[in-house]
Amino acid sequence: MPDAKAIPLVVLQVTPDLNVGGAERTTVDVARAVALAGGKALIATAGGRLVAEAERAGARVIIGPYDSKNPLTVWRNVARLIDVINAEHVAIVHARSRAPAWSAMWAARRAGIPFVSTYHGIYKAGNSLKRAYNAVMANGDVVIANSQYTAAHVLAEHKIDPSKLVTIPRGIDIEAFTPSKVAPERIARLRGQWNLAADMPVILLPGRLTRLKGHTTFLDALAKLPHRRFVAVLAGGGEDRYVEELKRQVDRLGLAANVRMPGHVTDMPAAYMVADIVVSPSTVPESFGRTPVEAQAMGRPVVATALGGQLETVEDSATGFLVPVFDAAALASAIERALALDKNARDAMALLGRTRVLERYTVDAMCAATLDVYKKLLVRHG
Repeated sequence: MPDAKAIPLVVLQVTPDLNVGGAERTTVDVARAVALAGGKALIATAGGRLVAEAERAGARVIIGPYDSKNPLTVWRNVARLIDVINAEHVAIVHARSRAPAWSAMWAARRAGIPFVSTYHGIYKAGNSLKRAYNAVMANGDVVIANSQYTAAHVLAEHKIDPSKLVTIPRGIDIEAFTPSKVAPERIARLRGQWNLAADMPVILLPGRLTRLKGHTTFLDALAKLPHRRFVAVLAGGGEDRYVEELKRQVDRLGLAANVRMPGHVTDMPAAYMVADIVVSPSTVPESFGRTPVEAQAMGRPVVATALGGQLETVEDSATGFLVPVFDAAALASAIERALALDKNARDAMALLGRTRVLERYTVDAMCAATLDVYKKLLVRHG
C-alpha cells in the first residue's frame, strides 16, 4: 500500500467566494493546514475579503466565476478546473458549495482524482429538481458533515453509504478566542463606541441581521424582562429593510434606550468580553452554529434555541440555557436566569464551556481531521 507521506499533498478547494462566513473561514483554515503540512494549497473562487488572508496563509488563490449558478458557466468551469488540476498536479478536489461542486465533481472525475465535499448547511429541497441539485454535496468519495445534526440530515436526505460520511465539527481559532489574549483597551474601545455604562449588564446577539437569526423574538423577550437594567447589542450588518423593521420594533416596545445596533463588528473576541451573556435565538436549525462556541470559549453563558447544531454545542444548564424556538417568554426567562448567576456559578459555567470547546471545537482539531481524510484518500487512490 502506498505511503501517504510519499504522495504530494496538492489540494484544490472550490468555493463561491471568500467573504466572511463559516464555509469561507474553514476554507482558509484548511488551506493553512495543508501549507503547514508541506503541501500545496489552491483555492478556486470568485474572490472576496479573505483572499489576502488566504494568500498569507500559504494558499494560491485562483480567481474565476466559481460563484455562478448559470448552467453554461458551471459547465465552462469544468474546463477551467481541469486546467488547474493538470497544471498544478492536483491530488484532491474539495468542494464547499453546490454550484461550484458540480464543476468540481465533473473535473475531478475526468481527471481520475478523489472528490471531497463538505456539507456546510442544511439545503432546502422543496421538489425533486432541487433535491437533485443538492445531491452533488453527497457525491464525494468522502462527504464531510460539520455536525452530527448535519450528518443525520445527509443520511436521511440522500441515503448515502454511511461509510462515506465523516463528521468533522467546525473549529474556532482558540488563540483569538481566549479571554487573556484580549487587551483591556480593545474592550474599552468597544464599550465607548457602544456608549455602555460601566454598571449596566450587556446582552450580546452577534450575527448578520437576518430574520433567521431570531432578532424579533429576542426583542419581544427583552420587553418581557421585569426591569430595564440592561443594554442589548445586535452586532451585525443586514439589509436596510430588515434593519428598519427592527428599529421600528425597538421603538414600539419602548426599548430605544436599551438597544444598540452598531453594524458589522470586526473585533468579536472583544465583543464577547464586553458581554455578560450571549444570545443565539435562531429560528431555523443551524447546521453548526459558531456563535455559541465562540461565546463559550470566551467564558460567557449562552442562551440559545434548542435547534440543530446548538443542541450539540450548548449543554443545557451547564454551559448555557436552551429554549424553544419563537418562545419569547421562555427566552426572557432564560436571559433573566443567566443575568442572575452569581460569580461562582458564572465561573463554573465558564470553565466547563471553555473546556468543552478545547476538547471538541478547535481549528487545530478540525484541520487535523480534514488532513487525515486527505491522506487516507491519497493512500486509497495512490
